[in-house]
Amino acid sequence: MLSGKMKHKFLLSDEEAVNHFSDTVYRVAFNMLKNDADTQDVFQEVFLRFIKHSGKYESLEHAKAWIIRVTINCSHDFLRKQRHHLELNAALEISSKDATDRGMTHYIQGLDEKYRIVIHLFYYEQYKISEIADILKKNENTIKTWLARAKKILKEKWEDDLN
Repeated sequence: MLSGKMKHKFLLSDEEAVNHFSDTVYRVAFNMLKNDADTQDVFQEVFLRFIKHSGKYESLEHAKAWIIRVTINCSHDFLRKQRHHLELNAALEISSKDATDRGMTHYIQGLDEKYRIVIHLFYYEQYKISEIADILKKNENTIKTWLARAKKILKEKWEDDLN
C-alpha cells in the first residue's frame, strides 16, 4: 500500500519542448559561448539529449530546470573541446571603445563564466536565488556572493568606460 501523495508526472513531446524551451536554451548557451555558430551546435545537442532522455517531469518548471542544467553541461563540454576557438574569438572581439554602444551585454560577456550564468539566470530567466542554487548545485550563499560580485564588477566596468 502506498502512503502519501503521488506526484503526477507528465511527458513533454519533442515539439512541445522545442516550443517551450528553445529561447531559453539559446540564451543560456549563447551567454556561455558568446558565439552563434557554437550556440547552434550546443542547441542541437541539448535537444538530442532531450529526445534520448524521454523522461517524465513533475512540472513544466522541473523540465525547464532539467533543460537548463543540460544546456550548461553541454556548453561546458563544448568549451573543453573547443578552447582554441574561443581564444581566437576573443582576439577578434570588438574594442572596448564601443562598449557603451553595445550596452550591458558586452560587460556581462566579459565576466567569468560562473558570474555570467548567475546574472543570466537571475535577471533574464528571473529565477530566485534558491532556484539558481538548485540548478547549479551550489549553496545559496555561494550564489548570493557570486551575484553580488558580478554586480560590483559590472558597475565598476560601466563606470570606468564612462570616464
